[in-house]
Amino acid sequence: MQVQRVVLNSRPGKNGTPVPENFRLENSTLTADLEDGEVLVRTLYLSVDPYMRCRMNEDTGAGYLTPWLLSECVDGGGVGVVESSRCAGCTKGDVVTNFNWPWQTHAVMKGSLLQKVHPQLVDGHLSYFLGAVGITGLTALLGVREKGNVTKGANQTMVVSGAAGACGSIAGQIGRLDGCVRVVGISGSDEKCRALVEDLGFDAAINYRQEDIPARLKERCPQGIDVYFDNVGGDISDTVIKQMNTGGHVILCGQISQYNKDVPYPPPLSEEIQEALQSKNITRERFMVLNYMNKADSALCELSQWVKSGQIKVLESVVDGIENMGDAFCSMMKGGNTGKQIIKISE
Repeated sequence: MQVQRVVLNSRPGKNGTPVPENFRLENSTLTADLEDGEVLVRTLYLSVDPYMRCRMNEDTGAGYLTPWLLSECVDGGGVGVVESSRCAGCTKGDVVTNFNWPWQTHAVMKGSLLQKVHPQLVDGHLSYFLGAVGITGLTALLGVREKGNVTKGANQTMVVSGAAGACGSIAGQIGRLDGCVRVVGISGSDEKCRALVEDLGFDAAINYRQEDIPARLKERCPQGIDVYFDNVGGDISDTVIKQMNTGGHVILCGQISQYNKDVPYPPPLSEEIQEALQSKNITRERFMVLNYMNKADSALCELSQWVKSGQIKVLESVVDGIENMGDAFCSMMKGGNTGKQIIKISE
């Protein structure tokens, strides 16, 4: 069987900005002769995510992430359909997902590593298994629940950076559902800010590229900030933390503004910000969703119900074709996506 795949062509360097040329599209041959326990899957959707930037380096800086190898097939979140099977747990036509799906049009995988998913959980929107009803949604929900200390009736204000991204767009809506009386998003364009307010129900949104962030935060958060869902780090996060209330909580989910720099994760804070955290008794603990997977099943059911009922609105940026994986990844790293960045590989 002839397939197409994407391999890592070169590394951007620890301090470099990824470019599409770091990836290479290849034709390859796949044997359809399966061994016991294997399945042949056709790829439907693939995902690109900020954490992948670390995998482009020889050393990811994280023990739970392995680096991509030069001239080897890249992998990440994927959804596909089983075309043939020699695994008792998988049958032809099953929709399956995996966190380490090869960037190929077809793949032979061990059936035991695949998770069977049911299309009715997402009303047939299978790409949602990579976003709102997948690891992204879990990150948003469990991040808010485990680190945000949101309490109904507590009159809390939440701020979300990277708010129009895959995780931030879900996290802000969950903050509202769980009890925050005010949710403010920070994003990088007027169009994204409009989507946050008009489509997702945020109370306000701030364009960090064009607006005075400290002044706008004071306007939009008149009672201060109690919960901060941090996806970006850097100067934006420093500004938010300075305006947080005593006893507030930072959900340290991501630091995308720092991923092209050779710094440890999470990046070190200035003495001023460390003093602000300490003097105001603000918690700031790193959140890793993989540490909470024992809660995944019930959380995914809750996310599914919210999505199907319309209580959570889903934003996606969809690109067609495996040949556009590198472009989609680099665009996502620069904020070119609204919601989850998805690449559609086949029908």
